[in-house]
Amino acid sequence: MIDAPAEAVWDVIRDFNGHDRWHPVIAESHIERGHASDRVGAVRNFRLTDGANLREQLLTLSDLEQSFSYCLIDTPIPLFNYVAHVRLFPVTDGDRCFWEWESRFDTPKGREAELAELVGEGVYVAGFEAIRSHMEAGHA
Repeated sequence: MIDAPAEAVWDVIRDFNGHDRWHPVIAESHIERGHASDRVGAVRNFRLTDGANLREQLLTLSDLEQSFSYCLIDTPIPLFNYVAHVRLFPVTDGDRCFWEWESRFDTPKGREAELAELVGEGVYVAGFEAIRSHMEAGHA
């Protein structure tokens, strides 16, 4: 749950290239080939604060559903066939929203729990907390 209206949160997370402005593990990001960040097929190329470089491709984007999907196309982290989906749901009680962020991926045998925790805690939970702080600071 995010204590901000879905529209305000969507204004921030809709920008496929804007995660470096709010997510604590993203050092910098750019969209390749000068494409718009809301163009399906756009590839964001970004560097984490630990120096790792990743590339992700926007697969779907719906303003009506306040959702998007993307996949990892290049990463030093052994996550294979990674596809993620983000969607916001308005919650009228208190003008908040529910943020669903899920993914499916394969890992090397024996590393499932480790990498699930890395994604779940290091990416998703950190992202939720960062957006909460971002919205509270009035950066919508």
